[in-house]
Amino acid sequence: MDMIQILEELESSMKRRLLALPRRIRPFTNEIETLPRAINLSGPRGVGKTVFLLYHAKDKKILYISADSPLIAGESLYTIIKAVFQTGYEGIIIDEVHFAKDWSISLKAAFDDYPDRILWVSDSSSIALRSGIADLSRRFLDIQMPFLSFREYLYLETGRLYPVADPFTNPGFLPVKPEPKILEGWRAYRSRGTRPFYADENYAERLISVLDKTLYFDIPFFVPSITDNNLRLMKAVSATLAQATIPRLNVNSLCADWGIGSDKLYQLITVMENVGLLRVIRFERDRKAKTVGAKLFLADPAFYPALNGDAGTAREAMVAMCCASARWSVEASREETHGDFVISRQADNGTVSCTLEVGGARKNRKNADFVIRDHLDLPSRNAIPLWLLGMCW
Repeated sequence: MDMIQILEELESSMKRRLLALPRRIRPFTNEIETLPRAINLSGPRGVGKTVFLLYHAKDKKILYISADSPLIAGESLYTIIKAVFQTGYEGIIIDEVHFAKDWSISLKAAFDDYPDRILWVSDSSSIALRSGIADLSRRFLDIQMPFLSFREYLYLETGRLYPVADPFTNPGFLPVKPEPKILEGWRAYRSRGTRPFYADENYAERLISVLDKTLYFDIPFFVPSITDNNLRLMKAVSATLAQATIPRLNVNSLCADWGIGSDKLYQLITVMENVGLLRVIRFERDRKAKTVGAKLFLADPAFYPALNGDAGTAREAMVAMCCASARWSVEASREETHGDFVISRQADNGTVSCTLEVGGARKNRKNADFVIRDHLDLPSRNAIPLWLLGMCW
């Protein structure tokens, strides 16, 4: 198949994708009105990155390709980009960019050789964290797509977009009344609503498929000399964390049981964090490069019910996800009597920080600034209902 035929097939594939775009798309997609000419869109599998890019390409002459397509297998990425631009396209979208050989070199060359053309790429992790040869950080704007929020879930379900809440700095503001339908929606969201394909009948199976594809297809690109034993270990770690009442790993025990060194284990945990499978919560002011953290969660709380996991751990994982998605830095408190988490972020008047305790409807606040309570409908004093954190982004 020559290049003209390849481009024709790619054009037809893109048209089919555009026709299949959902009637409602997650608000994160259209809340960003215009994109610069070079972006890297990163985020876990299944959060809507392809829809994001196709939506922004609708009114432009941009060609979409996926780097794992058999149509371009064996072709140089730069050759494909050059052919697309010489055909008259003003831009190109490259999905799953890590599947392309020498992708970073090709992107740098295309950026420099075609300064007036659009280059939008996506991947399951940030390009800045890759071991690519070319330095792309100064050329491509990195946009990270988080998991679907409860606020976005409600929009996809009802068509109504509620305002963003910030219960830590504006505790008196309630974006929506917690009526029975809202709380019913929250119960559905927390078990299966963190990715836009939540409505699929076989949702749990598809979610497990996302886990497997990330482990077996994505991670091998980022870990040199990965073995089948390493892959089985990562699958076992995922299952162990889902069931754990105390979300921690014993490094010495794992290394002995699986016959690997600690450096390799830390490397595997780091890459699982970077591709959106794990969320490593470090102690306050812990800056060690090699760590499994004070707490270690599955990044997507929906994995817990899908894997019949522990409900209490799933609750903490939800709090960590919500706070991180709302751009809070999340750390573990060094003093258990002070709370579970310490969250912080920069504001106009300096750093804002507070401690959180997480639990059920009757959970004591201890010495934390706020207690996050499950099965609570309305905030009161320093108690924040868990569902309200889902409205923070």
